[in-house]
Amino acid sequence: MAKRRREKQNENNILRILFYILAILISVLLLAYRPFLGIITLCLVVIIIAALNRQKPSKIEKNNVVENNDEENKIHADDNNISVGAKNYVKKNNEGEYKKDVEENTSKCINYDLMYADYKLPSINLLSKPINNDTKEKEEEIRKNIGIIEKTLKDFDVYAKVVEVHVGPFITQYELELKAGTRINKITSIHKELAVALGTKDIIIETPIPGKSAVGIDVPNKKSNPIALREVLTDLPKDKIKSKLTIALGKDPVGVTKFFELDKYQSLLIAGTTGSGKSVFINTIISSILMRAKPNEVKLLLIDPKKVELGIYNGVPHLISPVVTDPKKASIALQKVVREMERRYDLFADSKTKNIETYNNYIKEKNKILNDNEKKSMLPYWVVIIDELYDLMVVCPKEIEDSIMRITQMARAAGICLIVSTQIPSSKVITDTIKENMPNRISFDTANVIDSKNILDMPGAEKLFGKGDMLFLPKGERFPQRIQGAYVSEEEISKLVDFCSSQQETAYDAYSI
Repeated sequence: MAKRRREKQNENNILRILFYILAILISVLLLAYRPFLGIITLCLVVIIIAALNRQKPSKIEKNNVVENNDEENKIHADDNNISVGAKNYVKKNNEGEYKKDVEENTSKCINYDLMYADYKLPSINLLSKPINNDTKEKEEEIRKNIGIIEKTLKDFDVYAKVVEVHVGPFITQYELELKAGTRINKITSIHKELAVALGTKDIIIETPIPGKSAVGIDVPNKKSNPIALREVLTDLPKDKIKSKLTIALGKDPVGVTKFFELDKYQSLLIAGTTGSGKSVFINTIISSILMRAKPNEVKLLLIDPKKVELGIYNGVPHLISPVVTDPKKASIALQKVVREMERRYDLFADSKTKNIETYNNYIKEKNKILNDNEKKSMLPYWVVIIDELYDLMVVCPKEIEDSIMRITQMARAAGICLIVSTQIPSSKVITDTIKENMPNRISFDTANVIDSKNILDMPGAEKLFGKGDMLFLPKGERFPQRIQGAYVSEEEISKLVDFCSSQQETAYDAYSI
């Protein structure tokens, strides 16, 4: 049918051309013998040719064009369908490969407990011993400061007596007993005068000391010694010995060792300016885990956009993936953590268990009746540490915030813990969504009151002395605890990493970035 239409259209075109030629010849002859009639005839021929060219296409031509367009559209539609189908196939294929990789890795994890059966935990001797203070010199300084404090208060008509002194590594706290009827603001209004009299840059006045009916004056020591990580770990309570995620924080002004149970509280938000001790504290957390947990018990995912803080831990067998330094890859890594969380919940549903502890007990009992090559590995805890949140929020804020929200809301039962730190605790970095889902917070020295309120919802962090001086606000507490953070040197970290890496090569799993 289409062929006949094309043949008829060709015949019409030929007839039209012959008509044009004949009309032009007649016009030329008339111009030769009758010029006036020739000019008129030529004009008429031109008008007719123009009219014929403007004429609408015939039904045959129209149908032909429509058929051609339909064929082209069909071809394009088929191409689009092929490309969309290919994309869907690739997407489904990738997801299938991803799930297949995870399943294969899960089956390989069956050997992880056997792989690390001979793994030995690092000795406490790898860490440095604490430095002893010169007690005689310190006693003289305390007696001198007591006299200065009581005399300065008396000069401003404030009658108080120092009843107790608590010596810490960086600060010394003087407890004051006030005379009845003395207003607290009388003391707080002269804290600058007290600082000048004591010959120090600044002091902190606690009104009151938590749990006591006394006022505390915190004075920085002239000679300070850091709290060694070894000193804190050796003071671990007996009921926390089996916990692999009990993290050493440091000591309070009274000298009581403080810990944080990461497996219980699941998340921790940290903020502080450069040089306040934030990065050292992150190293303390990682070192505490390496000292007390095997690679099949705790896995680490370290995200370090600054590229200089956590690279030393590459090669440690506890790592899920090499240290992630690219912000975009960090977003992908957090999404994979969410997928692992969902996978674990599927395992819990299949085994009719509620959380990682009951699931591991279920696997432990099941392995008793299985052969060695059939035994399944217990699920390790995952600890995700982000050393600088600001760099991630600049690149992909929505994705990072969504992943943090999902992990903090649901990952506790799955045994996935999250630690986030930043040196810029502004509202654009620590959003309301992040704050609501991370109630356990630590603030080191901040640049101003606004940053302190952003991280702790109260002032106070802007007055800290730096070098590990922190305020710890756990979930459910109204007032933060003053703690001097533990210290671990780069030399100690190198020894610890070398010891862990020498025992076993790092086996990155399907979640490696």
